[in-house]
Amino acid sequence: MSNQANQSNQQSTQQSSPEMTVIGTDTRIKGEMFFEKSAKILGGFEGKITAQGEVQISSGAQCNAAIEAQSVIVDGQVTGPIVAHGQLTLTANAQVQGDLTAGTLVVAQGASFVGHCNVGPAAQELMNNNQNTMNTTQEPKNNMTTKVDLTPPWATQTQEAQSA
Repeated sequence: MSNQANQSNQQSTQQSSPEMTVIGTDTRIKGEMFFEKSAKILGGFEGKITAQGEVQISSGAQCNAAIEAQSVIVDGQVTGPIVAHGQLTLTANAQVQGDLTAGTLVVAQGASFVGHCNVGPAAQELMNNNQNTMNTTQEPKNNMTTKVDLTPPWATQTQEAQSA
């Protein structure tokens, strides 16, 4: 095989494989991460992870995070809610504490899970309804005027106690 043909095969292989961002074993991140493609977490993360592709939580990884992606594979530790629009996989090493919502769920023998679980078409509908609700509450209409009472509950209770 010529060098040109070999280079062409390597380029097409690289283009057909999905792009994946890798967070290394020696890395600890706190905050929000958004991935247009996929991500693999080998280290630690605390916060929120959103991906349009796949999120992999590898063996040894520790995440205290809310995770939302098309598909999620957990082989490490996750504390927090997980939403997989497609498939959510808990491997034999997975240790999850948090609510799960997924189109399909695969749980290997040995996986540990503590929380509530919503799976299937009804879960998909629930996710869609929640997103619609969040969009309407997060983006108020310009022509609406609303007064929001910002009085803390303890101040209201004190006023009620004084008037009684």
